[in-house]
Amino acid sequence: MNEILKVEHLKKYFTKKGMFGKKSTTVRAADDVSFSIKKGEVFVLAGESGSGKSTIAKLILKSIESDSGKIFFEGSEIDNHKENLSKIRMNCQMIHQDPYDSINPRMKIADIISEPLEIHNVGSKEERFRRAIEVLQEVKLEPAEDIGKRYPHMLSGGQRQRVVLARALALKPKIILADEPVSMLDVSIRAEMLELMQELQKKYNISFIYITHDLATARYFGQRIGILYMGKIVEIGPIDQVLDKPKHPYTQALIDAISEPDPENLHRERKIRINEPANIDVYEGCRFRARCPYAIEKCVNEPHLEKINDEHYSACYVKLD
Repeated sequence: MNEILKVEHLKKYFTKKGMFGKKSTTVRAADDVSFSIKKGEVFVLAGESGSGKSTIAKLILKSIESDSGKIFFEGSEIDNHKENLSKIRMNCQMIHQDPYDSINPRMKIADIISEPLEIHNVGSKEERFRRAIEVLQEVKLEPAEDIGKRYPHMLSGGQRQRVVLARALALKPKIILADEPVSMLDVSIRAEMLELMQELQKKYNISFIYITHDLATARYFGQRIGILYMGKIVEIGPIDQVLDKPKHPYTQALIDAISEPDPENLHRERKIRINEPANIDVYEGCRFRARCPYAIEKCVNEPHLEKINDEHYSACYVKLD
């Protein structure tokens, strides 16, 4: 597989103003983040809320500006030139977490789906409508013409998320960024949505960036994974290697947090019990050290990703067995 997207040393800092006399603080939402995605690959960005996952997606789409770093699409650097922005936004589409907020309630479904085509001046009005009906059929919303005439409030949450997926497919993108696409759905229909995304991904050889905190769905859908903690990728590699043999304590902590319907879990000893954060500068040295029971003196120096084997890398001085 050829590399389709490459992110190099991406940084984005936000200043959080202090209240009631407190000092302003800097939040490093993305701090020297680098990774690449191959054509037709599903790459997972996983981490808890606030780790910087959604910020990275916005930086790739250039909806917010990075402080530094480079983004390459099909070998060409994406800058703020109008043609480059149009290229990345046509070929990289987004599926948002909340299907209720990500579509206009005053527009009909067919108009919602054809809107990206209109923005990018693709086809005539009739051709755009036909494409909207075509992708509604692709996401298994039938009868497509009848669905296309409805408004969002007339659909269920699962149907609305399929509409969001259809809109992302309308421009025939090469990459889809899916930001927690099933977390707002009922548990009973999450598997259906993931199966549909997997089917379309294979059919059209679309590359996916799957953003999630849920490692169970990540394992089902993903092929490679990057574990993100406080704006840093702390572990990256093939998803089975990373989840079966994690080498970073934070990865192990995420795995231990997975709820599994197994009675043996009641007596299973957790490998990692996260300590309470200490009163230290969280951006100095290893960011996880204040919460990590394995922290050593060396952790005051920031660890960098080191090769474990093949494509598996971890940023930790104390590798787990």
